[in-house]
Amino acid sequence: MAGASTTSSPSSQEDAESWHIVAALVENKPGVLFRVTNLFRARSFNIESITVGSTEERDLSRMTITTKTDERTLDQLVKQLRKLIDVVEVKVLDTSKTVYRELALIKMKAEEPASRIEITNYASIFRANILDVAKDTIMVEITGTPDKIDAFKNLVYSFGIIQLARTGVSALPRGEDI
Repeated sequence: MAGASTTSSPSSQEDAESWHIVAALVENKPGVLFRVTNLFRARSFNIESITVGSTEERDLSRMTITTKTDERTLDQLVKQLRKLIDVVEVKVLDTSKTVYRELALIKMKAEEPASRIEITNYASIFRANILDVAKDTIMVEITGTPDKIDAFKNLVYSFGIIQLARTGVSALPRGEDI
């Protein structure tokens, strides 16, 4: 997943696909996640990541969806989401005014002592945590923006990534924004 960069060069900036964070407060009921994701599927929108979790209010869940699309399509998507009965509120978050993070677990080969030291040094630089060390592997937990996780992944790729799990983006607007 990339940051807010243009992925194509259309004639107008409005038609450019870019990365967006859509935040929705939804009723905490069975089937809501299905209805939201089905809306994306039915309209051929791709979800880059989606996270759902409880909020400070027991009957509501916060859904954070990242997608790459142009502004016009994004506006249509938001309008369609607002029409769903279980959706309480939908906002497109401005990434410059939002705190957003993702967590990744990366298990990689570390058969040589030199590899272990190098991976540990990279983990330290990226403020990642070593979670597990086995005879031939090492597992790292890293939290940050998707770009930070991609940078770490690209750096350790040469050691041999055995398994990778990413949570998807969780986000909240900064300051007084709700």
